[in-house]
Amino acid sequence: MGCRRRSGIPLPRPQDPPDGPQPRMGEHWPQFIGSLAMLRRNAGFTLIEFATCVAVMAICAGIALPSMGSFVERQRASAAAASLMAHMALARTSAISRNRRAVLCPSADGNFCEADNDWSRGWMLFLDDDGNRKPDAGDEVVRVDLEPTSRHLQVTSTSGRQQLRYLPDGRSAGTNLTISICNSRQELLGQVIVNNMGRPRSERPSARMPCPG
Repeated sequence: MGCRRRSGIPLPRPQDPPDGPQPRMGEHWPQFIGSLAMLRRNAGFTLIEFATCVAVMAICAGIALPSMGSFVERQRASAAAASLMAHMALARTSAISRNRRAVLCPSADGNFCEADNDWSRGWMLFLDDDGNRKPDAGDEVVRVDLEPTSRHLQVTSTSGRQQLRYLPDGRSAGTNLTISICNSRQELLGQVIVNNMGRPRSERPSARMPCPG
C-alpha cells in the first residue's frame, strides 16, 4: 500500500450506500406480474370491440358501394358514347372517301335495320347505293357492332330518327340526331348529338336528369 502511495496512484474510495431503505429480493414481483397481466388483456379484441369494428366496416361499405356502382355506370356510358362516335366518324369518312351515301342504323343481327329507335342491341354501317335506307343484297356492309353496350344501359335515338344518314359531301341529312344513354333506373347518363354537318359531340348531364321519352 505504501508503494502505491509513492507512485502517485490514488486509492479507490469506498462508495457510500444509497439513501433510504434497500429493496429486498422479490419485492418488485407483484408489479411485474401485474404488467404481464395487463399486456395479456390488451393482446386481443373483446367481443364488443369486434362488433364495433364490424359495424363501422358495414357503414363504410354501405356508403362506398353506391358510389362505386354510379362510377361503373358512368364508365359504361362513356364507353358506349365513344363507340357510337367512332362509328359515326367512320360512316362520315366512308361517305366522303367513296362518294356514296352511308347509313348507320340500329341492328340486332347485322343484316337488317331495326324499325324502332333502340340502339342498345347494336348497330350496323352500310353503303346505301340505291338510297332506300335498307341494307340490300348489293349494298356493302362496312361495319357491324352487336351488343356493344352493357345490358344495364338503354341507348335510344330521337323519336322519328331511327337512322343516321350521311351524304357524299359528309353532311347528315335531316334534323339533328340525339342518341341518349340511360341506366335501368331511367336516369340520363350521357348523349351523343349529331348536327346537320355530320359532326358528333358527346355531352354528360351536370345533374341528375330523367331519360328522355
